[in-house]
Amino acid sequence: MGGDRPRPKVGLGVFVVRGGKILVGKRLAKDGRGEWALPGGHLEFGEQFADCAAREVAEETGLAVGAAEHVATENVVVEEKGYHYVVIFMRCALPEGDAQEPRNCEPDKCEGWEWRAPSDVPEPMFEPLRILLRGRGYDPAP
Repeated sequence: MGGDRPRPKVGLGVFVVRGGKILVGKRLAKDGRGEWALPGGHLEFGEQFADCAAREVAEETGLAVGAAEHVATENVVVEEKGYHYVVIFMRCALPEGDAQEPRNCEPDKCEGWEWRAPSDVPEPMFEPLRILLRGRGYDPAP
């Protein structure tokens, strides 16, 4: 392991759950362009996981979410794409009757948001999400 090798980055994805569905959007960013993914982003220096989850969801969707719980952490390496992230997955549920609807607050990064059953997230799926939903069989919306 040489000192010239790039280091992994730390990302965070948020399962926003309502009525048995999760919020997903089609990415426009460089990593995962055209793939379906959760709201999320980079963990900032000194930031707590739950604070990052709330910040990223608000920045990307305009939703104000309550307490988020940690559900998984994955080491995601896609060597052919030069992608190596440690991805923290958080989950938060919108309360029953919450009338908030997601807005596409970062149209340069996402085509838009949709509520989908976890088993109905379209392909192509962003690799970190694919690992957790398909590889591990995680169900965020029981």
